[in-house]
Amino acid sequence: MKPVRTTLIILLTVAGVLAARRWLGEPIYIASDSMAPTLTKGHHLVLDKVTFRLRAPARGEIIAFKSPVGEAHESVKRVIAVGGDTVELREKKVYLNGEPQLEVYAYYARPGEALKGDTMPPSLVPEGALFVLGDNRDNSNDSASWEDPATGRPPLFLPLASVTGKVRGAY
Repeated sequence: MKPVRTTLIILLTVAGVLAARRWLGEPIYIASDSMAPTLTKGHHLVLDKVTFRLRAPARGEIIAFKSPVGEAHESVKRVIAVGGDTVELREKKVYLNGEPQLEVYAYYARPGEALKGDTMPPSLVPEGALFVLGDNRDNSNDSASWEDPATGRPPLFLPLASVTGKVRGAY
């Protein structure tokens, strides 16, 4: 009887761990420097999958999401604007609802270079969507630089349905 009991305990434990990873949280690994200096390549973090079931992401939060342009991996970026906000980029500077933003976390690896996504006309974020940017603005594939492979046009906004969780502390 002991082998059956041991097998049952192991199966229940594995099922519990898999359920927790699916619905509560899971470890994630930062594979690029698109969020540097806040999060650098190699950081190990916890992805909280519960918080955004209770409320929508807020400006300034760091989130994980499925790519809106078909990339096979999940990405981690900062929420800059939410539904109903107007966002604009002028020569790398973010304007939210017409006001320039003080972004102490933003890093520009190539400050003197004009890059795709450095300037964007005012755009209204639709309800149910987010505008997200990496903290390493010159080296981030995000709302300012995404390109839909099917149309070649930028989608600009991330659907809330693509958000997989809130990034929490390192371990």
